[in-house]
Amino acid sequence: MRADRLVSLVLLLRRHGRLSAATLARELEVSTRTVLRDVEALSAAGVPVYAERGRHGGFGLLPGFRTELTGLNHDEALALLVAGSRRGAQVFGLGSALASAMLKVVDALPESYRDTAAGAAQRLLIDPETDLLSRRVAAEELPDTVVAEVRRAVFAGHKLRIRYAAVDQAPKWRTVDPIGLVTVRDQGYLLATRSGADRTYRLSRVLAAEELDEPAQRPDQVDLDRAWQERSTQFRTGGDQVTVLVRVDPARREDLAGTAVAVRAEATDPDGWLRLGVTFQDSRHAEWALWQLATDAEALAPQWLRDSLCNRAAAIATRYGLPS
Repeated sequence: MRADRLVSLVLLLRRHGRLSAATLARELEVSTRTVLRDVEALSAAGVPVYAERGRHGGFGLLPGFRTELTGLNHDEALALLVAGSRRGAQVFGLGSALASAMLKVVDALPESYRDTAAGAAQRLLIDPETDLLSRRVAAEELPDTVVAEVRRAVFAGHKLRIRYAAVDQAPKWRTVDPIGLVTVRDQGYLLATRSGADRTYRLSRVLAAEELDEPAQRPDQVDLDRAWQERSTQFRTGGDQVTVLVRVDPARREDLAGTAVAVRAEATDPDGWLRLGVTFQDSRHAEWALWQLATDAEALAPQWLRDSLCNRAAAIATRYGLPS
């Protein structure tokens, strides 16, 4: 994670004094361009990194640089390093603040532990960019100025004017009362109300934002976790839901149930297979879920779902069939 790399960069400069960009790139196993970007990020976070030009030049820290934070033991500081490695700070536009905070955490370690901080960062990998199947985790690109404006309105308790691009709709301005911010799997959301009705906005779809002077109409105290659960329930139970009747191999029951909104009914057929009434978010969701189970499941009703799966299977058979 970038925050870990920034900590390692500062520790290298502390230990060795002035180092060239090429040496730092080799030690951190990144490109020289990445080192230059990291140095710029450190400077923006208030870390006094200076550059000396010339044949023997490089980057260094101003003499006597030390952050002011004391009282943490080794395990407490390490726990903060792990927490700081998560992407929530990036989602909410706090990347530079995270880098600065993590440097203070490292500085808080006793002298005898300080050298182990860089080693600890190398032994812990939090939320890598790909999973075991090499599927890349898609990180949202959020303009810092927009997220900062949203964040200020949330913390100040002011109304917020946003230009929002909803799915399949032209962007338009709307004024909301912000309640809180939530990050789920590297996706940020703004929980708010609009004209008294609950609203949830994807931060990546907020094209512009303006904090207003008018106080937001919202409760002084909020249980954000409960509010998110309620919004999630509303999302799952809304829309064009469909309920289908399915026969499924008992060994694949949890695979089916895990993709559904709800299992409404369940019985066992004479051959041991299960007969389930299952609700899905919409028709596309139902078709996708049944297709994943191949011959381990059979849609019994409605007929349109059976026809859709049959047509898909016929198209696959035609594509991969033996030449005539």
